[in-house]
Amino acid sequence: MSEVGSDGRRVVDGRFELQARLGSGGMGTVWRARDLVLDRIVAVKEVRPPDRDLAEYDPDAARMLRERVLREARALARINHPNVVTIHHIFDGGEGSYPWIVMEYVSGGSLADLLARGPMAPLQAARIGLEVLAALRAAHDVGIQHRDVKPANVLMHPDGRPVLTDFGIAAIRDATALTATGSVIGTPDYMAPERVSGRADGPASDLWSLAMMLYTAVEGHHPLRRGTTLATLAAVLNDEVPPPVKAGPLRDVLTRVLVRDPAARPDAETLGRMLADVAEGRQEPTTSYQLQPPPAGSATAVPSTPVGFGPPPAFPPPQDAVPAPTKVPVPPVHRRRRAAILLPVAMAVLGGILVWALLPGGGTDASGSGGGATSRPTASAPAGGDPTAHESPQTAKTTDLLTPDGIRTAIKAFKKETGRDRFGDFTVYPDYVSAYLMVKGSSTKYDTYTYRPGTGVEKGIIRGTLSGGDQPVSLDDFNWDRVPALLAEAKKNLKVDHVNSRYLLLRQPNSVFDSPAGMAVYLSNAYSESGYLEADKHGKVTRVMPFGG
Repeated sequence: MSEVGSDGRRVVDGRFELQARLGSGGMGTVWRARDLVLDRIVAVKEVRPPDRDLAEYDPDAARMLRERVLREARALARINHPNVVTIHHIFDGGEGSYPWIVMEYVSGGSLADLLARGPMAPLQAARIGLEVLAALRAAHDVGIQHRDVKPANVLMHPDGRPVLTDFGIAAIRDATALTATGSVIGTPDYMAPERVSGRADGPASDLWSLAMMLYTAVEGHHPLRRGTTLATLAAVLNDEVPPPVKAGPLRDVLTRVLVRDPAARPDAETLGRMLADVAEGRQEPTTSYQLQPPPAGSATAVPSTPVGFGPPPAFPPPQDAVPAPTKVPVPPVHRRRRAAILLPVAMAVLGGILVWALLPGGGTDASGSGGGATSRPTASAPAGGDPTAHESPQTAKTTDLLTPDGIRTAIKAFKKETGRDRFGDFTVYPDYVSAYLMVKGSSTKYDTYTYRPGTGVEKGIIRGTLSGGDQPVSLDDFNWDRVPALLAEAKKNLKVDHVNSRYLLLRQPNSVFDSPAGMAVYLSNAYSESGYLEADKHGKVTRVMPFGG
């Protein structure tokens, strides 16, 4: 437990005096503290769920949170490595309380802080990557997968030594009671495709995350990050990773690791040699590695060994979907999304945190057809018609959902399939629509669904709760007829040339910021130029954010 000292500061376990807050998130707060016994500075992790009454109304979720924290401490204690944060002490008050973890204090900030100043030179990135890889290998050697390798979880000592931290969602072979079949946990941006899909993962999944972190470090942007969590997850599964252009001698390393098939990635030992060659200047920039997707029109004719950054062999897109652009830049984030994906039993703890299994429409049936070769529904049914009326596959392929008729058709299909009419999120792309549909009787709980012209409505294995003041909304009184004009105004005023990505987002009403419902249109191109405009639900423009503005 913690108590208040004579000077008003909190003291944990009668020994650790909290001095300053270093950071906080959905799981609690990390403090800088002084160890009064050894007279040294330490970092203390205080775990607190967003809802202080969690233990009272959901004791199982509170118990799971406590066990997860204890698991993190035990995971760290099993790894003795200079590039893994050292755990000094854990204070556990027992059932009904949350533990405190006392760790070494790393004063140089995180890699995310460093990258916020700009891209990193390839040789520097390779040196950091080599040391983080050493930390991962030490963890893998004792049966631990980190599962959340990202810049924010790499702390930097003042001398430049990186330290891997936050093993809170590490997978340990003997901790299967805290994992769920088909569930994956981690940060969407850096999660390997096999983890997103719920397929078996292993050490190779941590290597993907490491390579994606290095890609982001040298390129200055994340190649698969999109405007929403769902869109990012879909991109990890289905979109091509653009070839790096600033990676220099690191290019070939990234190319070989960022392939969708885990078996095709180099193992940790090989990756270590490759990074060492780059870090020590023994590898020259190369452009000889072929970066080409499979032949056009062959969604299932993918080589058994992936080549470069082509579409995923294990997760080909459905044949009725419009192919994703070759290079999709990073759009501006319309609103803050939940970053972690945790176990289903922790849903009540973490608000907007999700549980992900294979994105609907992202897999194939036994024939590889992506859902069968029967006649398919169209997204442009006549007004008052059945949105699931059959039409030819070719017609379905050419449907643009980013139109008034397309949007209304998707909404009607969602309502007919689910019997629900309140939305917590609604995102329209030219070829599909994703939505959070609220559970009946609840204003916070939602299930996720996807609508595609060729397959209709499919339920995703994603559940969550709205948080941060977001409110559900009915879409009946939105003026979708204004969408073409909004798109035209966006094209005219957002200063984005050669647009290759466009979509529309619901702006949820928010009780905390007292903001009304509305919508936003985003445009971007292959050169990472992007902009967006916002409008109220009647289609009146309220904000324009052009590229460079």
